Amino acid sequence: MQESELLWAPSASQIDRANVTQLIKWLGQERGLHFADYRALWQWSVEDIDGFWQAMWDYFKIEASTPPTAVLGKRSMPGAQWFPGARLNYAQHVLRAEPQGGVAVLHMSERQPLTEVTWEVLAGQVRILATQLRELGVVPGDRVVAWMPNTPETMIAMLATTSIGAIWACCSPDFGAQGVLDRLQQLQPRLLFCVDGYRYGGKDFDRRTELSTILAGLQSVRHVIYLPYLNPDDRALPTPHALRWHDIMQRPAIARADFRFEQVAFDHPLWTLFSSGTTGLPKPIVHGHGGILLETLKNGTFHFDLHPGERHFFFTTTGWMLWNFVVGSTLTGAIPILYDGHPAYPTQDNLWKLVQDADCSLFGASPTFVAQQMKAGIVPRDRFSLKSLRGITLAGSPATPECMAWFYESVKRDLWVANGSGGTDCCTGFVGGVPTLPVRAGEIQAPSLGVSVKAFNERGESVIDEVGELVLTQPMPSMPVKFWNDEGNVRYQETYFDVFPGVWRHGDFFRINERGGSFVMGRSDSTLNRYGVRIGTAEIYRTLVLLEEIEDSLIVNLDLADGGFFMPLFVKTVNEVALTPALEKRIAEQLRRAYTPRHIPDKIFQVPAIPYTLTGKKMEVPVRKILLGTPVDKAANRSAMANPAALDFFIDYAARQKDFPQTGA
Repeated sequence: MQESELLWAPSASQIDRANVTQLIKWLGQERGLHFADYRALWQWSVEDIDGFWQAMWDYFKIEASTPPTAVLGKRSMPGAQWFPGARLNYAQHVLRAEPQGGVAVLHMSERQPLTEVTWEVLAGQVRILATQLRELGVVPGDRVVAWMPNTPETMIAMLATTSIGAIWACCSPDFGAQGVLDRLQQLQPRLLFCVDGYRYGGKDFDRRTELSTILAGLQSVRHVIYLPYLNPDDRALPTPHALRWHDIMQRPAIARADFRFEQVAFDHPLWTLFSSGTTGLPKPIVHGHGGILLETLKNGTFHFDLHPGERHFFFTTTGWMLWNFVVGSTLTGAIPILYDGHPAYPTQDNLWKLVQDADCSLFGASPTFVAQQMKAGIVPRDRFSLKSLRGITLAGSPATPECMAWFYESVKRDLWVANGSGGTDCCTGFVGGVPTLPVRAGEIQAPSLGVSVKAFNERGESVIDEVGELVLTQPMPSMPVKFWNDEGNVRYQETYFDVFPGVWRHGDFFRINERGGSFVMGRSDSTLNRYGVRIGTAEIYRTLVLLEEIEDSLIVNLDLADGGFFMPLFVKTVNEVALTPALEKRIAEQLRRAYTPRHIPDKIFQVPAIPYTLTGKKMEVPVRKILLGTPVDKAANRSAMANPAALDFFIDYAARQKDFPQTGA
């Protein structure tokens, strides 16, 4: 499969149905603005940012108890001030769908079949819980945190928290106690939502011991609301004064007209998301009510093309920013499906059965999931009726041409497969899907509306068809308000603005072509730089996934003394098949044929596991640091890892290795 090969093109009826087409029509009727195509629309959205974001405010009928005095006050980055003077509430906009009735959300777990929750039930429980939080003394600006699974209860807790102006943060219950404390201790929370455990892959995981450790470490917590998730009939409490979720929900209903949503400033903290924390404590990234409200509406409506009443599913946990987007997608009128469990249990095609049974229109998956499906020989179109499915969204890591082509070969011929990239930092996509454009293999369709994304070379010049740094040259409403406990925004400045002053540097290698198609090449801080040529790690991984013996891989480049370097490749083989000289030769030939001799590693090692963060990122930088002699506790945070034991091989290898062979001196 060749990169950028045409895979699909929308029909005239599909173009006409798309939300972005309706926006173009609305702009013509209401603003007298006329755009021939998406490219022209995007160009306007980043050149007239006041006009574009005011249009978003009006198009989505944002409700503010106090109107803004402008679109932008302070305009420069960092610290652009959006919609100064406005007072509103994120949760109020989510729950304004209640009067229309109908289903708000679907959910399923390994313990429970697919079930509907209506708007009446969801909104009613939010009001009961929010009122309870107020009675407990929770006030605007207080931090409310959760250690909860991907269930409606967690969604209700988030909406109740934000409806009263408190600040939400969440970890999934598979996070270990130290990983939870590394994140939540930074916030000094007042209240904790928690569970007793979870089920995954058919096994129950009792987490009450970890919960005790978490509670002991969160000295600021004054109140605990406890959901016995594994054992609903268990009356024992984690602390004597904890409140049981089910007891709270037995309280009298509160009428919609009697509930008051806290009206807060546009940039009032909504929630805190955390970086992966592979080195040091995870960064606590604070987002504002208004920025997330506008960005979720824009992204969900135009780049996911969500329509009212459509059902969509993304496999995620509550510890990933995608969960925040999924529950917020109700703003568009679409119906999210929450799933708590193993993606391949009880069978490897489990999620495809869910897509069928729920009549999904849009399915979100990761390239890693697709690779597993490919290796398992899953062909969903042969097993399931997918008549409702019209779109696929890929996120989490760069999608290869082969990954995207698999959907057309194995799922459905007429399918919009949208690759995208963004991040926790802005809780949105920078580049992504556009349903009115063709789909090309391995290529992200276009920059997102309102996102002035470019590739910068080392001189800070915008380049086309060259690999550079992914940067944003204009502010966005959902950029972080701040990092928590970051006095003077020092860490914030260093993270995004230390290389190109006044320009957001995201930390990804990026290439964009003349038509706006783009490619994310991997993290720029894990650069493979050989003989002056920068290589994105995604290129290596894309090639190796084609070898049936290779299950996973990780590559780093070590800059050595005297200007030399050493580039080892670490592979996990399928069923621990031996890494033979013949297989090593095939790996080298595959890389040379697909790219250049520079892509061939200096040495290949077989490892029992590839280390990942809890959010699914390969730990390239920590591994590189460990191999170069950085103490393990300085290089990696094991509590932020999905599989801490995976580091052991690299630690042992670094301890045994005295000198690396120099290949570039």
